[in-house]
Amino acid sequence: MKINVHISTQQLELLDDAGRVLCHYAVSTALRGAGEVSGSYCTPRGRHIIRAKIGAGCAENTVFARRRPTGEIYTPQLGAKFPERDWILTRILWLSGCEVGYNRLGKCDTMRRYIYIHGTPDTEPVGVAGSHGCIRMRNADLLSLFEAVPVGTAVEIIE
Repeated sequence: MKINVHISTQQLELLDDAGRVLCHYAVSTALRGAGEVSGSYCTPRGRHIIRAKIGAGCAENTVFARRRPTGEIYTPQLGAKFPERDWILTRILWLSGCEVGYNRLGKCDTMRRYIYIHGTPDTEPVGVAGSHGCIRMRNADLLSLFEAVPVGTAVEIIE
């Protein structure tokens, strides 16, 4: 299995071991574009792996903060009550860079930047850039992807 994320088209594709596309999903990468530096709010490029899968067994729309369920389930009313929150919902696929000096270690470490593939409210657009650096997906799509990939799956983020 491998995941390719295409920043230019805001698409994620899941490939089998032979390189055939099994499915593709609309995503939302960073509003500020591509970049690897900590604090840039950009989506890091290059080779990554899924370092951890978080949220197995949680309900769809479970709200996460610091990779832990908060006990909340996202609703439009909750979103209206806290409009400033960057909602991380349903599941988290935590990414780790594989290229030392580019997206791993130092000021460019994807994992220490807490870059995830995660769910987003249905009211948020996907298919257009808009995140704070992470890769946002529709919750139903994320649930499908989460079940399909193991920890250690390769993820290539391509500008």
